[in-house]
Amino acid sequence: MNTKVKNKYAVPALDKGLDILEYLANKGSACSQSEIATGLDRSANEIYRVLVGLESRGYLIRDEFSGRYSLSLKLYNLSRSISPIDQVRQCAIPYMEDLVVSVGQSCYLTMLYQSQAMTVVQARSHSAMHLSIAEGSLFTLSKSTAGQLLLANSNEHVRSMLIEHDKNYSKLKSKDLSKFHQELNDIAEQGQLVQGNPIISGVTDFSVPIGKPNAKLIAALSISSFDAALTSRVNTHAMIEELKSTATKITSLLNS
Repeated sequence: MNTKVKNKYAVPALDKGLDILEYLANKGSACSQSEIATGLDRSANEIYRVLVGLESRGYLIRDEFSGRYSLSLKLYNLSRSISPIDQVRQCAIPYMEDLVVSVGQSCYLTMLYQSQAMTVVQARSHSAMHLSIAEGSLFTLSKSTAGQLLLANSNEHVRSMLIEHDKNYSKLKSKDLSKFHQELNDIAEQGQLVQGNPIISGVTDFSVPIGKPNAKLIAALSISSFDAALTSRVNTHAMIEELKSTATKITSLLNS
């Protein structure tokens, strides 16, 4: 259950609290103290004070009869107050829907989340041959074209942290790491990334940034297309130009 990254600044009590919240969210039903402890491979006594603290702060609800714990709506309400993501979604959706009509392929918007690339919104095509990336999907940066683009456009501090948390990138030796940083700089300078999908063969990914490099708020607008779906009407050049035009409109609206 626990897949925590080693962290020299770890705060044990905080880790326990987050483990409990994540466990209950994934479980989807109320659990007793002993069930939570077993699920987290901890002792019941070890998590008792944390459960009490989470309940007193309103994150958990404890049934007075069964004693079982469930998540309250506090986390949901907090998530709804994260305005940057909502703002990006609201600005992007109309333009993304226009893009889908223009190129006949689904497009999706990706942002950084817990050192991964998360799809926050998708505009789905109704054409006979298209790929869809479900909202909420998480990908490691090294296994996602959008993730690689976001990494390239992140500031130096964020980039270093992201590389450290990606097990494929963190294994790079000093010489290879220096070369890798230069490749990321080249991607950022080009303002786009077109390559074969790192996971699915026969698929080409097109990705461009929304926002400015090194900014606090960046996103990637992407299309993953079956190679067979690329035609003379919508070829590689046309696809990237349509993406760039859409990304520029979204960025301008965000900055207005």
